[in-house]
Amino acid sequence: MLQWQTGKVVEILQASPTTKRFFVAVDDTNNFVFEPGQFVTLDLPIHEQKNKRWRSYSIASHPNGTNIIELVIVLLEGGAGTTYLFNEVNVGDTLNLRGPAGVFILPKIMEKDLFFICTGTGVAPFRSMIKHIHNNKISHQNIYLVFGCRTNSDCLYKDEFLELQNSVSNFTYLPCLSRDEDCHHFAKKGYVHNAYTDVINAHKVNNENKPAQFYLCGWKNMIDEAKHRIIELGFDKKDIHLELYG
Repeated sequence: MLQWQTGKVVEILQASPTTKRFFVAVDDTNNFVFEPGQFVTLDLPIHEQKNKRWRSYSIASHPNGTNIIELVIVLLEGGAGTTYLFNEVNVGDTLNLRGPAGVFILPKIMEKDLFFICTGTGVAPFRSMIKHIHNNKISHQNIYLVFGCRTNSDCLYKDEFLELQNSVSNFTYLPCLSRDEDCHHFAKKGYVHNAYTDVINAHKVNNENKPAQFYLCGWKNMIDEAKHRIIELGFDKKDIHLELYG
């Protein structure tokens, strides 16, 4: 079983009106080793029962040979864990954590097109994966990041993904904003399910049913609907990988 460790919060950035980026230096190691897509679990002092204190968050940073990891966390109304993190945790404080864990990771050989579909902070593991692919010059097929959020201010890592779209071969960034009338030049107006349905249909037409793998990360309702739609479009459920939030 993974052991609990301590980490020191070395930086906190406001990413959006309701989202913060926490940078944590893990003690007793110079290099925190993990696979892009994995998560850590925090043990927060919010309840007497252990399992009611634990909150898991995907690592948003990529493996970079240091002991610092990034967690991007949205404040949930009435959520004990996020309320504590937002209101009580400051730079210099320590957190108890366990990990890395999880099997929501890249395939060893990326011979299929990859569709990363997410909402909100569900973008975290995909940021880690895409930056890892880019930094290590890993051979890959087409990669599509379909990212649903409400408004322009909620579009996490927007500038970074726009830059990656210009520097990572065969990478397409497809943000869609459900509640922003002014979608600017970089985003599509609408809901994420319409965006991923359109791009998957285009993939089928343009690539003559080339095989693909689908990675879904976000809230249960989005994941359930996406999985159903992808299977309806003729893809095998074994090619659908899930990371559920909440």
